Amino acid sequence: MKLVSYRSGANARTGLLIERGVLDLVELDQRLPPSMQALLNGWEDFFPLLKALNDKLKNTHKHLSFVANAELLSPVPEPVSLRDGYAFRQHVASARKNRNVPMIPEFDEYPIFYFGNHRTVSGPGIVRFMPDHFEELDFELEAAIVIGKKGINIRAAEADAHIAGLMVMNDWSARRLQREEMILNLGPAKGKDFATSLGPWLVTIDELEPYRCAAPDGHEGASWDLPMNAVVNGVEVSSGNLKDMSWTFAELIERASYGVELVPGEVIGSGTVGTGCFLELNGRPGANKQWLQQGDKITLSIQHLGDLTHWIEKQASNHSILSLRKKPLHGT
Repeated sequence: MKLVSYRSGANARTGLLIERGVLDLVELDQRLPPSMQALLNGWEDFFPLLKALNDKLKNTHKHLSFVANAELLSPVPEPVSLRDGYAFRQHVASARKNRNVPMIPEFDEYPIFYFGNHRTVSGPGIVRFMPDHFEELDFELEAAIVIGKKGINIRAAEADAHIAGLMVMNDWSARRLQREEMILNLGPAKGKDFATSLGPWLVTIDELEPYRCAAPDGHEGASWDLPMNAVVNGVEVSSGNLKDMSWTFAELIERASYGVELVPGEVIGSGTVGTGCFLELNGRPGANKQWLQQGDKITLSIQHLGDLTHWIEKQASNHSILSLRKKPLHGT
């Protein structure tokens, strides 16, 4: 099933998406909570109720009260935390090749992730950036999971049971800021923390069972055969497939939960699919370098997970942190 968070009027609510529109969960059944976080907190109890409701509504649209003018938000509007993985080998190898550095063997030894800013998550629609963000503004085509069952020291073999569902993720990146801070071997920070977008809806893991495929050799957990692409101003610039993740979400959960309890509402991204950002594409021989600009329209799509569309605008500010760089002291 497809679950959404939406705004209609002043309040954010949780809804069920069916073919013709959004249905408010509480109006469908008073036992269901109005917020996504409350739904995830009780996921193991609420899921059977949701599934029965969804199955009942699939074949009957009579007398249903669809939400008028529902503005879709991030499916998880306020994640408990945000981690982003580094799970596609093609992306890592290509990005390193473009920098004339060899592939690191450690990539194949263990999965890694960084913490993003869970307070700057948004859904589809207009996104506004500061001036310095337009210094090589980039997208990153990814998928993300949301945790629906808490656990600590979760083994990869059991980790898929902790996933409530999947959604499209855009890990916005300001490459100049990112490049400068990574020189000091700490980050990414300001090159990433200003925005992450999720949506347009959360697809529960059971609905993706027909697309499940084997994990890569030597790995554990589910993979899904789901084509992915990115379109900027009507032109396709990237394509890939979620099944090409070298490390599975189950393995990312195993790593993230080591000595740490994961709880419902935590989001974990896949990392960038191969070809899934301009940083990688711009390094190809003969490539015409391209970055996102004010006024651009970008759509990230994953089959069966939906289309996450944004229009890019610049905030009305001249403030620049790049201009605050200090000159090195004499003799250092």
